[in-house]
Amino acid sequence: MTTISREADWAEAPSLIEGASRLELSARDCDLDYWFDNVPRGTLSGLVHGHSADARIPEYMLRPGPLRDAIINEFAFRSIAEEKATRAITYIVASAPDIYTMEFFATQLIDEARHSRVFRGHLLELGIKEADLFDTIERISGDDSRAILVPLEDFALPMIRDQRDFIAGVVILTILVEGVLAPAAELSERKWRHLDPAAAGIERGANIDEIRHLTVGSDVVRRYLVDHPGEKQRVLDLITRGRALWAQLPTTDVIVKRELYFQEGLEQQADLVRDYLVWPGKRLIDTTPEERLMAANTWSNEMQNSRLQYMGLAEAIP
Repeated sequence: MTTISREADWAEAPSLIEGASRLELSARDCDLDYWFDNVPRGTLSGLVHGHSADARIPEYMLRPGPLRDAIINEFAFRSIAEEKATRAITYIVASAPDIYTMEFFATQLIDEARHSRVFRGHLLELGIKEADLFDTIERISGDDSRAILVPLEDFALPMIRDQRDFIAGVVILTILVEGVLAPAAELSERKWRHLDPAAAGIERGANIDEIRHLTVGSDVVRRYLVDHPGEKQRVLDLITRGRALWAQLPTTDVIVKRELYFQEGLEQQADLVRDYLVWPGKRLIDTTPEERLMAANTWSNEMQNSRLQYMGLAEAIP
C-alpha cells in the first residue's frame, strides 16, 4: 500500500501559506514516481470534479445573486490564468537542464491543466450550459485577462520561449506569479468553506498542489544561485522589473469587484457563517473587503519573505 506524503494528503496537508513558507522539497524529491504515488493516488483519490463527492452546492448558488456572481467571476478568471500557466510551463519543461527538473515541471504542467479544468467544471456545476461555457468565461473575464495576464505573458515569453531562459521562467513562475497569487487562493478556500463547499474543496486540492510548486520552485532557484553566484544580480533585477509590472496592473480592481459581490452575498447568508472564524480571532461575517485584501497581502509578504530568505535573495525583501 502506498503511503501518501503529508504535504499531499487531503486531510493532513498544511494550509498553502504554512506549507509554502516552511516546507523544503526538491525536484528530485518530487519526480514522476512521487507524483503518481501522491497526486492521482493521494490528493485526488475519491474526488469528483475536483472536490469530495459529498461537497454540496447550496441552492442559493444555483440562482442569480451576488455570491454566484462572485464565484463565477473568480473561477472564470482562474480558469484562464491556469490555462495560460499550463501553456507557459511547456517552455520551462523544454529548457529544463536535467531530468529531475524536467520531470517535476512536467507534473506541474499537468497540475495547472487540471486546475483550469476543475475551475471551468465548477461553472458547469453552477448551471452554466456547456455550449455557453467559453463564451461566458470570455464575457466575464476576457477583459480582465487581457489587462492582467497578457502583460505578464508579454513580459515572460520572450525570456522563456525565445531565449529558452530556464531560470528566468522558474523565477517568474515561483516568485512573480504563484508567489503573488497564492495568498488569494488561500483566502478563497477559507471564505467559501461554508458558503460553497464544492468551490472550497476545489481550492483545497489546487492549493495542495501549489505547496509543492512553490517549495520545489524555491529550491530550484536556491540551488541555481549556489551553483551560479554570478547570476544573483540578474535574478534580483528580474524580480524588480516583475514587481514594477505588477504595480501597473489593475489586479486590485479585479479582486475588489468580486469581493464586493462576495460581501453583499455574505450579508445575505450571515446565519450560515455566524460563528465561523476565517482566521484566528476573526469571524468571516465581521470582515470587510478591505480587511480580507489586507490579510491576503500580509500572508503574501510573510510567505514571500520566508521563501526569498531561503533562496538566498534576502536583498529582494521589501
